[in-house]
Amino acid sequence: LSLLDIVLCLTVIPKVLAIFRFDLRSISFPACFLQMFIMNSFLTMESCTFMIMAYDRYVAICKPLQYSSIITDQFVARAAIFVVARNGLLTMPIPILSSRLRYCAGHIIKNCICTNVSVSKLSCDDITLNQSYQFVIGWTLLGSDLILIVLSYFFILKTVLRIKGEGDMAKALGTCGSHFILILFFTTVLLVLVITNLARKRIPPDVPILLNILHHLIPPALNPIVYGVRTKEIKQGIQNLLRRLC
Repeated sequence: LSLLDIVLCLTVIPKVLAIFRFDLRSISFPACFLQMFIMNSFLTMESCTFMIMAYDRYVAICKPLQYSSIITDQFVARAAIFVVARNGLLTMPIPILSSRLRYCAGHIIKNCICTNVSVSKLSCDDITLNQSYQFVIGWTLLGSDLILIVLSYFFILKTVLRIKGEGDMAKALGTCGSHFILILFFTTVLLVLVITNLARKRIPPDVPILLNILHHLIPPALNPIVYGVRTKEIKQGIQNLLRRLC
């Protein structure tokens, strides 16, 4: 998750800062399509990672005695390969389809990042296939991950409610706290972004662009904070640092 966040930030934020700070607005076609591929693939990889983390929490709470035999190093390796292969291969056609279009309506996109929608609008060709593929793949990948996450938490909640001891119940829910908060951040910003794009005609054109940037900035900034605060060693390290400073 940290690696995905780092790559997403390094793909988007430096170019955005270069535009606003140094007015460096140009970007080559290969770099633009590479940025498009990384944004699409790594965004779905992050969603898939949350889904696998939800399964990990499901096994830990619903099948604690079998956890060590299910969540093995081999399982983690296979899960990592699945995350990269599924999302990388299925999102690869998006920049490929965009790169094969003829661009004769100018070379200035109304965005500070190379989204498929912004770039394909400059083409004189029919972009129905391009936009339809991204729409179907995006909702299929993100939607299936969200459904599996909801199912995992449904079974987790069902198991937790059967626990009689209040302390044990709180401990079980506490193990899911960080993961649930991260999913909430991720899905909320994404949902707002989708709604604003659907209502594009009713809102200023800069709003979807701003939300798109924030979606690549807010979750990666909050993820280490949420997990770091709940990690005992990191918490003790911060406390020791504050004591030295004080």
